[in-house]
Parts: sequence; structure tokens; C-alpha cells
Amino acid sequence: MRDVIIIGSGPAGLTAAIYAARANLNPLLIASSVDVGGELMQTTEVENFPGFPDGIQGPDLMAAMQAQAEKFGTEVVYDDVAALDITGPVKKVTVGEGDTFEARTLIYATGSAYRKLGIDRETELSGRGISWCATCDGAFFRDRHVAVIGGGDSAMEEATFLSRFASKVTVIHRRDALRASAAMIERAKADPKIEFHWNSTVADFLGDQKVDGMRLRDTVTGDTEEMPIDGVFEAIGADPRTHLVHGVLDLTDAGTIAVDGRSSRTSVPGVFAAGDVIDPTYKQAATAAGSGVVAALDVQAYLAALDDAKTAQIDDAGNTEAAQSVVAEDTVPAAV
Repeated sequence: MRDVIIIGSGPAGLTAAIYAARANLNPLLIASSVDVGGELMQTTEVENFPGFPDGIQGPDLMAAMQAQAEKFGTEVVYDDVAALDITGPVKKVTVGEGDTFEARTLIYATGSAYRKLGIDRETELSGRGISWCATCDGAFFRDRHVAVIGGGDSAMEEATFLSRFASKVTVIHRRDALRASAAMIERAKADPKIEFHWNSTVADFLGDQKVDGMRLRDTVTGDTEEMPIDGVFEAIGADPRTHLVHGVLDLTDAGTIAVDGRSSRTSVPGVFAAGDVIDPTYKQAATAAGSGVVAALDVQAYLAALDDAKTAQIDDAGNTEAAQSVVAEDTVPAAV
């Protein structure tokens, strides 16, 4: 029986593993068979993670975090979770190979997945001009022409943030009206660097080693046109990876796992959640790492309380047995 199992190998899961391992909890981390390291594995230069003034490649950052977790005793399993049984005092995790692992607690840190357009070369050019995070990558497009795909609040936020760096921001939207809130629309339309390309979808990305243009299709006429571009930011939403806990853990209206206040405690005792799977707003590597710290500390507190309760029960049982022994001795007749 383990103390803790961690599901997820992004910044939240690995940071939780570092803290749990240093607390001698001997964590087991289920890292996935394919998406090891989370979304940062698709990112090139990371300049906003503390401690790296010259920046660091996303895969290098995740490799360093995993090495640190393993250094302190984290065991990593490269497999996908097939089933969870986490409502009882023993948390059971079954992986694709059929093995089942048991622990007293579970940290769920599966992150979220950015929605993609699903067109050719999108994955190939990820990190080579295609991004899903303006906060992460906007500074690389200083004085460049970039496009934002989408029409909701997220797209408007991305566009207004990118206008700080880019020479021009073109918002590509499939309709002739935005879905964003009035305040966000007003802010974007008031920005002289932002313009809108209506009734358009992306048919293809252009460029060899990196994006240098897009082929757009008019949703009304079906006509196509090519637009030179230096970077593309897709802002069509993200989905927290909660499929394993639907109907088991309480979720928020945003679809993320509900936790108690600023803690990582979920609706099931002994189950904790961290990272983007509980965060519909910030979605940064640094905030995910901080969330992992919270989860590991919450696990320590939970396990300490369990151990204290067990000790108290043993003491109570011992005191009761001693009292019964005294009573028994008092009732034995004195020797004649």
C-alpha cells in the first residue's frame, strides 16, 4: 500500500512528486505512455518560468523536473490510466497493461488539452509559428504580423495581449459577429493594431520549417485566399482532462474539478487535484507548479491526520483493555 499516487506528468504532477518524495511518501507517478510531460513538451522556448533568465526549451524543463522528482525517490510508470476506483479509503488505479496500484491518497493532475482546428500540418508546425498561449509565446513575435483564431473572450484577450508586441494582429472568425463579451469586443476594436477578418476559417497552413502564411476559406462563398502571416495563435478553447472522474468528483460550471477554496481537496476524501485540471483561468506552468505544491502539502496533512486518528484508536483500545484487566482483577476472590 502506497501513501500517494500521482496521475499526470506536467508541472503540477511533477512538482507534487518532488514535494511528496522529499516528505518520504514514496510517490508513484503515472506519466502516460504518449503525452509524457504535458503541453510544455510542444513548446520551444520558455522564458517565463522562474529560475531561467536565458529561457529553457519546454522539453528540457520537463526533463529536469522529472529528474528532480526521481532523484528524491519518485517511481514513474509510463502507461495510461484505464480505470479508477477512488471512492473508498483505498485508491485503486488500473493502467493499460492491466496492473493495479493502490494508495491511501491520490493526486489528479492530468491538465487540460487545447482545442485544435484539426487541419493538416497543425501538429507538425506546433511551436514553429503555431501556438495556443499568447502569454507564453507572444514576445517571440515582436514587430510581426500574427493571427488569432477565434471569436470568444479568450480570443479577444489573446489579441489585445499580442498587440503589445506584434505590429499587427488579425482576428480570424468564422462568423460575422463575435461571441465575446461586449467589454472585450470594445477593447479589441478600440486597439489600432487589431483588425478582423470575418466569415473565414483556416483551410491550411503554409510554410516549410515554420508558418509563413495561411489559406483561408470564406464560410459564405467558399472562395479561398492566402494570407501571409508570421504566427498563429489558436484561441478556440481548452478542455480539462476530467474524463476519468466524471460522475465521481464534483466539477465546476467551467468543467474543471471543484476543490475546497484555495486547497486541492476534492469532493472525495483522500483525492486531491492540481494544475490546469482545476484552473480555468491562468493555465501557466508556474501556477500549475504552485498548485502541485499545495496538493503535496494537503496530502501530507491528510495522511498525518489519518495516522493520528489511528494512533488514538490504538491508545483507546489499549486503555480499554487495561481498564477491563483492572476490573477483572478486582473481581477475583482473595485467596483463603
